[in-house]
Amino acid sequence: MSILDKVVGSALATEEEHGQTISAKTGVAVFGLDALSSAAYGPEAALTLLIPLGLSGSSYLIPITAVVILLLTIVFFSYRQTIDAYPGGGGSYTVAGANLGATSGLLAGAALMIDYILNVAVGIAAGVGAIVSAFPALQAHTVALCLGILFLLAFLNLRGVKDTGVAFILPTYWFVFALTALIAAGAWKILASHGHPSPVVALPVPPAAALALPGIWLLLKAFASGCTAMTGVEAVSNGVTAFRRPASTQAKKSLSIIIGILVALLAGLAWLVHAYGVTATDPGAPGYQSVLSLLLSAVAGRGLFYYFTMCSITLVLCLSANTSYADFPRLCRVMALDRFLPSVFGVRGRRLVYTHGIVALTVFAGALLTAFGGITDKLIPLFAVGAFLAFTLSQAGMVVHWWRRGKFGMASVNAIGAVATGTTVLIVLVAKFTDGAWITLLLIPTLYVGMVAIRRHYHHVAKSITTHAPLTVRSTEEPIVILPVDRWSRVSRKALSFAMRLSSDVRAVHVGGTGSHCMLENQWKEMVEEPARKAGVPAPTLTNVHSPYRFVVHPILKFVFEVERQNPDSLIAVVVPELVERRWYHHILHNQRSAILKALLFLRGTKRMMVINVPWYVEKSDQEDLLTESRMSRPPAGAQRRGVLVAPAD
Repeated sequence: MSILDKVVGSALATEEEHGQTISAKTGVAVFGLDALSSAAYGPEAALTLLIPLGLSGSSYLIPITAVVILLLTIVFFSYRQTIDAYPGGGGSYTVAGANLGATSGLLAGAALMIDYILNVAVGIAAGVGAIVSAFPALQAHTVALCLGILFLLAFLNLRGVKDTGVAFILPTYWFVFALTALIAAGAWKILASHGHPSPVVALPVPPAAALALPGIWLLLKAFASGCTAMTGVEAVSNGVTAFRRPASTQAKKSLSIIIGILVALLAGLAWLVHAYGVTATDPGAPGYQSVLSLLLSAVAGRGLFYYFTMCSITLVLCLSANTSYADFPRLCRVMALDRFLPSVFGVRGRRLVYTHGIVALTVFAGALLTAFGGITDKLIPLFAVGAFLAFTLSQAGMVVHWWRRGKFGMASVNAIGAVATGTTVLIVLVAKFTDGAWITLLLIPTLYVGMVAIRRHYHHVAKSITTHAPLTVRSTEEPIVILPVDRWSRVSRKALSFAMRLSSDVRAVHVGGTGSHCMLENQWKEMVEEPARKAGVPAPTLTNVHSPYRFVVHPILKFVFEVERQNPDSLIAVVVPELVERRWYHHILHNQRSAILKALLFLRGTKRMMVINVPWYVEKSDQEDLLTESRMSRPPAGAQRRGVLVAPAD
């Protein structure tokens, strides 16, 4: 078993795909972590905007949460219909593209891609924020902690969907149990104290209120931040194919569990925050504590239950990024099949996951975490625009879908969802524009233009290489073969023998300083011309190119293109001999002129030019070498060929 098998797991055959499907319960862990974890940072995002109101800010969280829950319910029923309509995976890209056109589909796809990347960054940053709240001494290592968790998630997802789901079940239900216990304990204390509970640990004194009453603008900004609690709702509809059969039923069951838990957590936490008078602290400032950390301290103190719950919150916040890891590669795969992304995104890796999508997501999220210092509050303004734009386009697409089928009642449900999410995206965009939402607004059309350019490139390539003409047989026409020769060696001898099998016009070229070619010329007569004369075949010619500035690759290229110019009707075959070491650390001890030459020929070559690599493996035994060379040195019967041979040596 290889090291890769031990670390990532043994490779899975395509036929084993059915064994990688998941149940509704596991689906909560795989596709629901993003939505569930938003209960930990959504309320805090809203409260952070209400800091200017001082202690009275917590009283506005309940109406804001009520509106978010209403919106969440509308989107929930809309996505249940999406799952029924698109059991093969009804992501916003698919739904909008099928019903509103390619442009809408691409905008939805671009918005979703950005949303998934931001979800990874925000989830991990929030998780590390919870760690820093419990252990303030770690605040200086925020970015390092974020990147460490990011790479751990990438590693887990490379093992496959099923293994990832199994690994995340315990943290998910641990989180739900801990927050449910917190809400139950807090509710009992509120009722027992007739609505005036006393905090077990004194809450920090909030700053003096800068505003007596909030303005509409402040409330809209707080609502826009609180809407981050809705991100991830679309994840189940995007990944229907990951569920066991019947996939639609399992997916809807999983979605219902996720939304039901999320609504209960949001409502319960908003009530406790208001009753205990919890206010947000400034993120990134010394002494920062998350809202959940303050609420836990107030309800249960800083004992065993505090650390039990904070551990669960931290785990789920960090692992919430897994929703993006489950959906982002799938979205990239669908878009790659439509030729809007590089084709490698549609290729499955050894564990039946889309490895390139996982790697790309890790790189982009890592760059965001580094650029914004791993601080949640700096990332959230970029967050909700992409999610709600995708919501809106998906719901609008579903309206058209049902309308075409005459199901006007179902279309009305999606129409309400489209209006609600469309209004929300406008509010979020305006409220968060100066805080960073403009970046997302700029990225979406930029990504759109890039994807259109990729599609055009693939179309151009397909048009260029497509042909209906039959094979052209030219039995009498031979290529001109060119081979750079550094010195006479087993490497150059093998390449020269191969070249003579291709053509009778073989031209070797040697690049050297003054007098450096004399030894090779003397050897050429004895080692090449004489054996060729005895065999009755044309001898390869040797051309010496003087290079006063010691350049090697450039003179060879100049020679090749000069031969091509002088022979406009001939094919040019460049044979490149190369010394191959079995161990990578031996490889770096040799110059890489062969690789450089091949790269430049590929980039600057023409349709009449071919590049052929002839490797020489150092580990071959002398007996094997002699046998191989003996066979290759035999000229074919009646061979009267012409060619040009150029072979660079190591």
